[in-house]
Amino acid sequence: MVVATFARTTLVLAAVLLSAVPAGADDVLKVAIGQMDTWVNQAAVLGQRTGIFKTHGIVLENFATQGSGETLQAVISNAAQVGIGVGTLGVLRAYSKGAPLRIVGASFTGVGDLYWYVRADSPIARLADATAGNTIAFSSNGSSVHNVVLAFAQNLGLKAKPTQTGGLATTLTQVMSGQIDIGWATPPFALKEAADGKIRIIANGNDVASLRDQTVRVEIVSEATWKNQDLMKRLMRAYRESLAWMFADPLAIKLYSEATGVADNLVRTSIDTFALKPAKQLDHISGVDAIMAEGLNFKFLDKPLSKEQLSDLIQILPGGP
Repeated sequence: MVVATFARTTLVLAAVLLSAVPAGADDVLKVAIGQMDTWVNQAAVLGQRTGIFKTHGIVLENFATQGSGETLQAVISNAAQVGIGVGTLGVLRAYSKGAPLRIVGASFTGVGDLYWYVRADSPIARLADATAGNTIAFSSNGSSVHNVVLAFAQNLGLKAKPTQTGGLATTLTQVMSGQIDIGWATPPFALKEAADGKIRIIANGNDVASLRDQTVRVEIVSEATWKNQDLMKRLMRAYRESLAWMFADPLAIKLYSEATGVADNLVRTSIDTFALKPAKQLDHISGVDAIMAEGLNFKFLDKPLSKEQLSDLIQILPGGP
């Protein structure tokens, strides 16, 4: 009887141990994320933290960059296999010059998540008040932030000098120290400072009507990563799961709040105020022709990409298993 019980116990333990051993090693992907602490770029971060990608046999090694230009270069140089939140215009330019990459999803459509602010004691109450002697911040060349600032100048008559400031925290420091007159941010960054009366928000990206329906940022992978279709299917399934979960489960806001120090009520408010969920639709890249036209106007593109080039560059896998 004891022998039989021991045998059964041994078989059960063996089955448990075997089930715990993966059929193969997980695929490890390095992921470059511009403005990593913002809510809209959390799918890869929270999905990795909560094990969503692990269930698909993928481990993400996420690291932050100072903006989409730096993210783009990381993917082009293979320092990362995946880039999150990369300016669409910058990607079009890089691909037109032979960069080995693919667009695999929309990151953000519209520019309502971008806002510009001044110190509370600034005499600038709106963009029209800025003079040629003032400065306005953007993150990096070719980023969606840069694109909006250029559109401010062209469409709204902004006179302030566009100045590259890098990430969110460094931009805020430069504004508060008086080095930059008009800073930029994306939710929920700097909203606490605004609520505390330290800064005033004076402009929103959607003030430029032509940008409201454009997919200004995209998710990209290296060409070599794209060619591994089994990996790509698992990656995009995991990404979709993570994206859906972070907008549906209050735990996502709680984990984000704990990691960033941003109050969870401020996160919830910003999700609704800036309509972040509808702008985070992965499957549709919109306004490409308008983006290319602006690229030509701003001298970022030498000529529009052909239909064949766009068909090769934009590779969005359908949803589902």
